[in-house]
Amino acid sequence: MKTHAVRALALAFTVCLALAAVVVQPGRASTSDPIAMYGENAGGALPADAAVASTTKPATPRDYVAEVRANFTPENRSYSMKRVSLALIEPLYGAIAALLLLFTGISARMRDVAHRVGGNRYVRVLVYFAQYSIAAWVLSFPLAWLQGFALEHQYHLSNQNFGAWFVDELKGLGLGVVFLGVVPIAAFSYWAIAKRPRDWWLYLAIGSFPVIVMSVLIQPLLIDPAFNKFTPLHDKQLERKILDLAEKAGIPGRRVFEVNKSAQTKKLNAYVSGFGASQRIVLWDTTLKDMKEDEILFVMGHEMGHYVLHHIWKGILLSVALSALFFYVSYLFTGWAVRRFGPRWGFHELSDVASMPLIVGTIGLISFVAQPVTNSFTRAIEHEADQFGLEVTQLNDAGARAFIKLGAGNKSNPEPNPLIKAFVYTHPPLVERIRYALEYHPWTEGKPNAKFHGTP
Repeated sequence: MKTHAVRALALAFTVCLALAAVVVQPGRASTSDPIAMYGENAGGALPADAAVASTTKPATPRDYVAEVRANFTPENRSYSMKRVSLALIEPLYGAIAALLLLFTGISARMRDVAHRVGGNRYVRVLVYFAQYSIAAWVLSFPLAWLQGFALEHQYHLSNQNFGAWFVDELKGLGLGVVFLGVVPIAAFSYWAIAKRPRDWWLYLAIGSFPVIVMSVLIQPLLIDPAFNKFTPLHDKQLERKILDLAEKAGIPGRRVFEVNKSAQTKKLNAYVSGFGASQRIVLWDTTLKDMKEDEILFVMGHEMGHYVLHHIWKGILLSVALSALFFYVSYLFTGWAVRRFGPRWGFHELSDVASMPLIVGTIGLISFVAQPVTNSFTRAIEHEADQFGLEVTQLNDAGARAFIKLGAGNKSNPEPNPLIKAFVYTHPPLVERIRYALEYHPWTEGKPNAKFHGTP
């Protein structure tokens, strides 16, 4: 390998890290950022705020849109801009890290270690994957620290000290090795590449279905509890009302949990996860603390919409379809890359496990390019869940004021520009959701509901 190539890659990696470091500067939040770009809802649900039904008008009408705009202060704007900057740097950072492992020969040396240890494909791939996971974790650590720790502390959104945050990062590393390495997912991938060099991408696409289903099934049972404590909802009166709402929505009794997210963050959220026996609705304790009862019921109406409208399964099917596309494009690109640079990287076939950084980095970049498609889908199903939540609860005013609180508490940009919305936003922007919450009430206009068809 030529030293100038390594130097160039190292320089690019350093520049990328320097740009990320400039984004998160210590000290006071900037008050002069000219562009407000970021403000996605942090997770899978929408909190609410107020105890006023949709048919009751406040004595003094409030301009909800003006309020959410006013809450987007210069400090919040600075936070949002830095979040989106880091999100855009991340795929480039990951690609450069992958190229460093390839051009420095580190990947080939890790492959040699794996071959000395293992006598069969499973062991070799597992040993390599463990080494690669650690190397990738170390290389990505500076950006992970900037995104997950430094920025959140700079803007007073984190309750977690560095030690606890670091332990969570190590847990994520360990779980990745177990569920992708020990469980023979990585080994199966290289078996398919070796045995089916022309259509391995199709085998991986088909194999992605059980992998995605398994991950959705086990996440609430094994993965999430590794980071937080989940307990049944302590407020039994609220739980009873939530279960009554579930019955109204036509949902069998579901487990409702609260989770101690205040151990990590001050942000607000709730979500639905799993399916079948593992399905549960989860409320962050921060949401329970800051939201009123009818607000939480609105949250639950939204989450029940995900269940009734089969959004988890639709998401799984979309993921499988996109996986087929991603693997096929990766098949085309990686084949060319191995022919062009393989000898310099220390391998001549994609089936050599040393090619893992190439495959992972390629799929990461393809996934980023496809973000407008995946985000468009998630925004659509979140809008449907908003619609269902309004129909089943009829709490328009509470829903609208919920988004005001969400925007202020999570420092969200209520009106991102279209490009940032396409690449970053998994949920509709706050202004859109507020306006919809105030304007959508077919039950007062003698019109049928679009999503909820039960008894009001």
